[in-house]
Amino acid sequence: MAGRSTLRSAMEFDFIKRLFSPAPKPAEPAKPVSKPLPNPRERRFDLRLNPPGPNLPKESELLQQARVLLLTAGSPRLTGLVDVRWNARMRSTAGMAFPQKSLITLNPRLAQFGAEEIDRTLRHELAHLLAYERAGRRRIAPHGPEWRKACRDLGLRDEKRTHDLPLPTRTAAKRYFYKCPACGQELARVKPLRKASACLKCCRAHAGGRYDERFKFQPVK
Repeated sequence: MAGRSTLRSAMEFDFIKRLFSPAPKPAEPAKPVSKPLPNPRERRFDLRLNPPGPNLPKESELLQQARVLLLTAGSPRLTGLVDVRWNARMRSTAGMAFPQKSLITLNPRLAQFGAEEIDRTLRHELAHLLAYERAGRRRIAPHGPEWRKACRDLGLRDEKRTHDLPLPTRTAAKRYFYKCPACGQELARVKPLRKASACLKCCRAHAGGRYDERFKFQPVK
């Protein structure tokens, strides 16, 4: 009888202990491992969808060539900032220059026209960067005298504003229209203006070529 009493007392003590003991904490879910965001400056076009072919130089080779050309033209600051990339999404455009980013993008389809055409297009777009670098905050025309001088400094003589290569063409309707409040010059665009833009003619005539709010393009129907 004493054994049963002792066992019963032990069971009652265990029950009361569990009753007043704090509930165990639930296990914390495993935190998902966050992947680092890709660097946009390291993105490249997909070689599987756009085979480069044997005549397509590497971006590193084009970048080195661009640096040598800019250094020879007397622009060491731009030499350390410039970047050159292939862009397989280009169709009718041979190349593009982005002065604010010191970036040049080229169409991989240039390879079918030979190394000379790749070199010419690279110098053409470099001239845009060089012209804007020299102009500073002064507004200049995309293919004005500053660009033509930059072309000559980079070894291009009598360079044309646009290419005449048989690249695929694509037309898009211009649905956004703007007008200068001073001279009435109209501007038609496929995409809307993303930043304030003013009439270059009026800015040159009345503001020394600098941006002036008085000549800001106004949207019209």
